[in-house]
Amino acid sequence: MGKINREDMLELTRRMTLKRNCFDRIAGAYLDEEGFVDGTFNKHFLRLSSKDQQANLALAKTIPFSDTNVQLKEYAFGEADQKPGSIWQLLMALKECELKNDAVLDIFYEEFGKRYRTDGSYAIYFFHGSYDVPLKASDKENLWESEEVYRFLICAVCPVSGDYEPGEPECGFLFPAFKDRSSDVNRIDVYAADGQSWQAGELREILFS
Repeated sequence: MGKINREDMLELTRRMTLKRNCFDRIAGAYLDEEGFVDGTFNKHFLRLSSKDQQANLALAKTIPFSDTNVQLKEYAFGEADQKPGSIWQLLMALKECELKNDAVLDIFYEEFGKRYRTDGSYAIYFFHGSYDVPLKASDKENLWESEEVYRFLICAVCPVSGDYEPGEPECGFLFPAFKDRSSDVNRIDVYAADGQSWQAGELREILFS
């Protein structure tokens, strides 16, 4: 398990506002307590109302803005974790298609629902974002040139109530990891609301199976 640089996470969250939004797509599924999918959605983020954009930005931001190395921890995918049919391969496919492939998303929801157990209904929220990482001068001031485009997924798993109203995320992840201001597809940052919840343990088992 590696260490996450807090400044890297803060750099990302500064692009998670209505004026500086880094997301272009949101997708997800609602699942019952037995893991069966009740419904799915897949939308262009900027076509949401301002109110819905703000609510969903708050969900997404919870993951990178959390307590670094306590609630949000870095894990590495080994060679065995990246075999054909692995969750890592699914995540790579979702990143490459920018969440536009519902068939790949459905596979993820099905696999997740088979293994994740909680006390009630819940939702899986996926966000696809991109960030032009600016070069930094020797004095750490940003330059205008872009060093690379970091394309990433944020996943938030939230309990739901009523008419699919999400609560605070109980676990989730950022993939690929944003490490040393660059993309690292061999690592993932996993979030747990209380740092050591059993839901987060289940999530890690799903990701590394």
